[in-house]
Amino acid sequence: MEMKILKEGKGEIFCKNTPSEVRNWTRENKTRALVDKRMRVKDAVKRFIHDGDYIAIGGFGHVRIPMAIIYEIVRQGIKNLSVAGHTAVQDIDVLMAGGCVSAVDIAYVVGFELRGLSGVQRSLFEHGKVKKTDYTNGAMSYRLRAGAQGIPFIPVKTMLGTDTMMHSPGKVVRCPFTGEKVLLLPALNPDVSILHAHRVDMYGNVQIDGHIVKDDLQARASKRVIVTCEEIVSTDQIRADPGRTIIPFFMVDAVIEQPWGSHPGNMPYKYYFDHKFTEEYLAAGRDPDSKIIQNWLDEWVFNFNDFDEYLAKLGAKRLYSLKDLEFLRPSVR
Repeated sequence: MEMKILKEGKGEIFCKNTPSEVRNWTRENKTRALVDKRMRVKDAVKRFIHDGDYIAIGGFGHVRIPMAIIYEIVRQGIKNLSVAGHTAVQDIDVLMAGGCVSAVDIAYVVGFELRGLSGVQRSLFEHGKVKKTDYTNGAMSYRLRAGAQGIPFIPVKTMLGTDTMMHSPGKVVRCPFTGEKVLLLPALNPDVSILHAHRVDMYGNVQIDGHIVKDDLQARASKRVIVTCEEIVSTDQIRADPGRTIIPFFMVDAVIEQPWGSHPGNMPYKYYFDHKFTEEYLAAGRDPDSKIIQNWLDEWVFNFNDFDEYLAKLGAKRLYSLKDLEFLRPSVR
């Protein structure tokens, strides 16, 4: 039975990769050998992220976000990125402040949770300087699932009956088996997935403590995967508890040991949010004088060669107080 399109959204598809193309590309360009993938953030970004790429960011909101990679993308001046705005807050905001982003698949962006709205994103979207297509968090997860499974689209019920659907590229059809209305969403296969994890071995076996969100699907759907982590551990340690390995080595292209790599975000069981830092960033982004956010970028991104210099400016006392907060213990530092 031919499926008749009953209604279709007007949103643009920013990621042009198809699951079949990505699978064929992966067979030709990625190895399943146990190769040492340790490198610096600077080198990983230069090698694997390019102008015009579509990137997906791991974590959720301000939790377990790969900020060391975000800052390096801005520092290297990469342009015209399309980004999966799945649950993106400060990560995507810094990329947009740095002029790196030209398009966003919107699910959850702009709002910094209880802290209010981003001045940077709001201005860029309202003035049409960054293109956008609307989805929901669920819709974006389904798209990644389709990409990970190698299928070109996925039928879902989410967004049916909402205006959001009309701002997506989704197509409403009748299920050929039941006759019910379903929404067809295109698969999502990013060029690069970036994420921050608790521990990884040198080959790229990734373990995350706490909720993995959609990072496993994201890695499986993407061409390239760059992982920063709090600690690089031995493969023996990984193999001692293999059920915790949510991304296997053959999907990963780069491994970087970067303690505190989610700052100012929260790293569960490691350190808490740096509220003061984020509030100051938001204030800079909301200032009508565009020089203020540029001054912030100069101070916290361009003035440093790498993330370790950024951490040195923050200072050990401030960082370890965040560790105390995570464990609800009084700080004695």
